[in-house]
Amino acid sequence: MPDISLFTLVTLCLVAAAAGWIDAVVGGGGLLLLPALLLGYPHHQPAYLLGTNKAVAIVGTTAAAVTYARKSPVDVRLAVRIGAAALAGSALGAFFAAGVSSEVLRPVIMGVLLAVLAFVVLRPSFGTDAPATGPVTARRVAAAVAVAGLGIGFYDGLIGPGTGTFLVLALTAVLHLNLVQASATAKIVNVCTNFGALVVFSVQGTVLWSLAALLAVFNLGGGWLGAHMALKKGSGFVRGVLVVTVVGLVAKLAYDQWA
Repeated sequence: MPDISLFTLVTLCLVAAAAGWIDAVVGGGGLLLLPALLLGYPHHQPAYLLGTNKAVAIVGTTAAAVTYARKSPVDVRLAVRIGAAALAGSALGAFFAAGVSSEVLRPVIMGVLLAVLAFVVLRPSFGTDAPATGPVTARRVAAAVAVAGLGIGFYDGLIGPGTGTFLVLALTAVLHLNLVQASATAKIVNVCTNFGALVVFSVQGTVLWSLAALLAVFNLGGGWLGAHMALKKGSGFVRGVLVVTVVGLVAKLAYDQWA
């Protein structure tokens, strides 16, 4: 494990648990963990921290996906179809990730977060309606594969943080799912995007495996707890967590950027 103080290590473990919880509820846990890794390892190349974040995230996301699949009405076959496209997109994005710098990373993440916040606040009923019934049209499936699969998958491999949130928003808008259904579907897709990117990062040797193994344990616990809470409390709870999470992360990134 790279040299790091005990205080920083404990902080990262707690952040990993919180990120797992947020990822399971609404997605976007990487927007918490990746900035923490950037602060904890300011002299490491961003590619190593992106790779480590992927190794941690895939564990918690997998736990959440299994929990949702067991207890929520999710179309696993459709999620896997979108996930296959997302895997290809994320692998391609990860291939280009070595050229991403931390100076570029923070403002990009912050801008995307602000866009998400504006969308959710201006659409108060978004994702809280009853779940869609009946078969999903082929046109909507194709749109979901293109947008949630290839497009967001590429972003996940290239940068990563916020992928779960963007998947939830895209699946809700394109397939007319409610937020709980969209979260369940997004977890399965997100496992595929994490796997595709992690394979590339592993081949490139840009994963801090010992650190990732420790943080993954805490991320796993957070993901398990978050999935159970989202299923129990419903879409209104998920939407509230989304808004609070985005506001907090924008404030934190803005402070880190300009303080």
